Amino acid sequence: MKIADIEIKGALLAPMAGYTDAGFRAVCSLCGAGAVFTEMVSAKGLIYDSEKTKDLLYTTPAEKVSCAQIFGADPYFIRAACEHKIMDKFALIDINMGCPVPKIVKNKEGSALMLDPALAERVVKEAVKSKRVITVKCRTGFYDSLSCADFVKRMQDAGASAVTVHGRTREQFYAGRADMEPIKKAVESVDIPVIANGDIKDKESAEKALKETGAAGVAIGRGALGNPFVFAQFCRGNASMTAAQVLDLHIKILSEIYPEKKVVNDMKKHIAFYVKGRKGGKEIKLAAFKAQSLKELEEIIRYI
Repeated sequence: MKIADIEIKGALLAPMAGYTDAGFRAVCSLCGAGAVFTEMVSAKGLIYDSEKTKDLLYTTPAEKVSCAQIFGADPYFIRAACEHKIMDKFALIDINMGCPVPKIVKNKEGSALMLDPALAERVVKEAVKSKRVITVKCRTGFYDSLSCADFVKRMQDAGASAVTVHGRTREQFYAGRADMEPIKKAVESVDIPVIANGDIKDKESAEKALKETGAAGVAIGRGALGNPFVFAQFCRGNASMTAAQVLDLHIKILSEIYPEKKVVNDMKKHIAFYVKGRKGGKEIKLAAFKAQSLKELEEIIRYI
């Protein structure tokens, strides 16, 4: 798949707030992810020089194709964020128009932009003036999916080089099954790559999504949590790494950015996914959640 002049081989790691940190992006890249996205960062936070925002944009050499995701609804701040020098290291910048979280929607950001396509267009047009490669991630709609194809076409016409569509409306959040039909209609309405997202957890579900939609590629989000090895099914990656090795590397990278307490707390939620559904997983998860230091966490990881 090609986005503008960027060649991407394999499935993409979709941006996920609270999960696609630098450590997780690195291990997914090593396992074969064709491109990886940061957690969504505030355009205003970046312009106001927030250290927390900059930490979210930390990258490592392991990332093959690094992509940043920003959110906001003010065209001025979006353009300014895209022009920020920290963005030089990213192959493309994705604008979040799909986040369903109430505090984001209340500010007319995230999926709320699907309710105001004219504003969404202005946001993209301003972003494109930065001369960066700009993409959009959205849902099939806010209340329903009737306008999905039209919205994606408007994003194309505004200058977006690709659009990733999550197969659920905002009102669904993450419930129910992803609907591929609106993605198919979006694909048919534009010339730019459309990437399918939602309920993709392995090569079989990815091939099904591609067949049903005709999309140019797939982005895997929750299906990669606890299973970065999934990307090896799509592209040559290091599938021989063990879960313990992956977690050790993840911890090492986060330790370069954050203090120990934050690293320990952030890793607990990742560990919970690695042991979900496996024998003895509940006990390992409980032990991890009780851990107060990296030394304790590293001891627990040996049993994963």
